[in-house]
Amino acid sequence: MKIEEKASISIMKIICVSIILVLISGIGVMAVSPSLNDVKIVLQNGYELSTITSKTKVSEILEEKNIVLTEDEKAIPELDEEIASGDTIKIVKKTEQEVQIAKISDEGTKTSLEDLLDNYTQITEKIVKEEVSIPFETITRESGSGTESSNRVIQEGQDGIKEMTYKVKYQKDVEIEKTLLSEEIIKEPVDKIVQINKITSRSASTIRTAAETAEQTGETITCKVTAYCPCSKCCGKSNGITASGTVATAGRTVAASSKYPLGTKLNIGGHIYVVEDRGGAVTGNKIDMFVNSHSEALAWGVRYLPVSVVE
Repeated sequence: MKIEEKASISIMKIICVSIILVLISGIGVMAVSPSLNDVKIVLQNGYELSTITSKTKVSEILEEKNIVLTEDEKAIPELDEEIASGDTIKIVKKTEQEVQIAKISDEGTKTSLEDLLDNYTQITEKIVKEEVSIPFETITRESGSGTESSNRVIQEGQDGIKEMTYKVKYQKDVEIEKTLLSEEIIKEPVDKIVQINKITSRSASTIRTAAETAEQTGETITCKVTAYCPCSKCCGKSNGITASGTVATAGRTVAASSKYPLGTKLNIGGHIYVVEDRGGAVTGNKIDMFVNSHSEALAWGVRYLPVSVVE
């Protein structure tokens, strides 16, 4: 019995020693094994990927998971940064500025980041109001008869004032774009009125005003040319029917004073138009050109163009 007890004790000792050795080796393996991190990756499309990795650098973790960034993507945190367990890596889209900087950098352009950012200075917008002068018109009036022709100014002309409202874009305090928003007449111009005395002698019986002469001979005169559209604001109606009964057509129809009979063809700045309309404000050497929309009429503004009657 003693021999069996000794043998049993020896076996127990061997088993205990073996268990101790296994525990020691396990602890050693755990000591040399790298720690594992629980990391979440959120792709640009919103898809989330949870992963266990021994890597700590963002670029290495993405490479381990075969995730490749395109030219317009970036990682947050950045690729060369270290992260810990529980952190999140987000793949997001780069801004246009960052994409351009990256392209220039890839092309090897020698420039500094400050220079690059300087090219993308924020653009600012301002509403600017300007006052411009509206030149007065000269109107001639035929007076009573006499033995000598003479001209007499019975009313001096005065320029009007128009306020123009613009939207102006600036970059680094330099104007890069200017858009007309509206215009408003602050002060109407006062026409200059010239009285012409007509000679009653037989030799001078055919003398006419300068405007009438221009109509007869085709002589070119300078007229104030504005624009109107078929809206009620421009002409008090919106049916597009002219004083002559025709349908107003852009590129053809103009409104002029009664000195030009309806149907008269006018060469205005090199283009042929037809007098088909009238207007209460269309007097003297003023011509109103028909356009399709109110915005076109505002954009046209006031122009002074050569005008002659087409025979």
